[in-house]
Amino acid sequence: MAYTIAEKILLKHCVQKTIKPGEFIEAKVDVALANDITAPLAISEFRRSGFKKVFNKNKIVLVPDHFAPAKDLKSANQCKVLADFAKEQGIKNYFEVGCMGIEHALLPEKGIVMPGDLIIGADSHTCTYGALGAYATGMGSTDLARAYIDGKCWLKVAPSIKFIYKGKLKKWVTGKDLILYTIGQIGVDGALYKVMEFSGPVIRKLGMDDRFSMCNMAIEAGARTGLIEPDEKTRKYVAGFKRKPKFYCSDKDAHYEKIYEWDISRLQPQVACPHLPSNVKPVSSLKKIKIDQSVIGSCTNGRISDLRIAASLLKGKKVAKGVKLIVFPATQKIYLQAVKEGLAEIFVKAGGIFSTPTCGPCLGGHMGILADGEVAIATTNRNFLGRMGSPKSFVYLSNPAVAAASAISGKITHP
Repeated sequence: MAYTIAEKILLKHCVQKTIKPGEFIEAKVDVALANDITAPLAISEFRRSGFKKVFNKNKIVLVPDHFAPAKDLKSANQCKVLADFAKEQGIKNYFEVGCMGIEHALLPEKGIVMPGDLIIGADSHTCTYGALGAYATGMGSTDLARAYIDGKCWLKVAPSIKFIYKGKLKKWVTGKDLILYTIGQIGVDGALYKVMEFSGPVIRKLGMDDRFSMCNMAIEAGARTGLIEPDEKTRKYVAGFKRKPKFYCSDKDAHYEKIYEWDISRLQPQVACPHLPSNVKPVSSLKKIKIDQSVIGSCTNGRISDLRIAASLLKGKKVAKGVKLIVFPATQKIYLQAVKEGLAEIFVKAGGIFSTPTCGPCLGGHMGILADGEVAIATTNRNFLGRMGSPKSFVYLSNPAVAAASAISGKITHP
């Protein structure tokens, strides 16, 4: 029987000999992830179940990154729940301030998630790890609590949709633009409870950072996960990590619910306009939109290549008067690399701020909340009404080059 890469991974993690879309399976998980917002509820439900020890202390990951460093007493207490639980259970993969990072950049960087894994996380952007050729999906905190008990979860086998990208990317066009364009074409429910499998010659030429960006936003089209078949770039990325990867690829005659094929040779940078990631327009059509804030970072575009792109445009320039530029790298390793390369100095000299890793601005938590009427361009993944602060604010999503160019001009600008 022919299978997609997603189906092959699920089949290896359940007892069934065959599976098909629509069936429910009980699967063994390789990694169970949660953060300072979602872990406390999972921990509470685990305790309420009466069990004393987690199924495997090495397969649970706790990352306080959303409101950390703690912005107030409530967030400090949330983070303490994680710290206490990690100490009690002997959880190795607990990352406190000082060694933490934004979870979806940190886990691949540490080699905690690997090709062929089944990863569940109490965070919708867990789908990021599909860039490695893993099946990674978000779940609720109570589902995670069950996994803490026996290392298993219930999954409905999702059908796959294949996306084939041909042509050659123009300068300043990135993986972020490919996924924004894709969501703009199919809508925020265009892949509802489906697997988005990204393929084609353009994908094969993309670096890992761009691949992570694409898979990160699969959830914005309603997908269970986004997946890219491992290749030599994937093998090079995971080489040297302690765990052994398992590489799967889709069979040539595997069934797909739909197949989309696009030539993106003429594609220019894309911008998602308020208040949906699917409200996508080419950057050249938005020249008159003035901004109050530019945010560069997040689990979508806070990697070192993203910061290098932004810095290349900001070097020797100044942020427009009245515009706030906030740059936050995704991990401490990326932070140090940006300092070493002089990128942090470029951002500060341009009139911006260079922050410790945090999810804060993306979800309107702290470090850049928008006031009534304010307009932001951000390299984050969501622009729902009120996502970054006031429900009367406006968020535009873009790649790092557009965000940097816009910070300089004071309005949405093509680099």
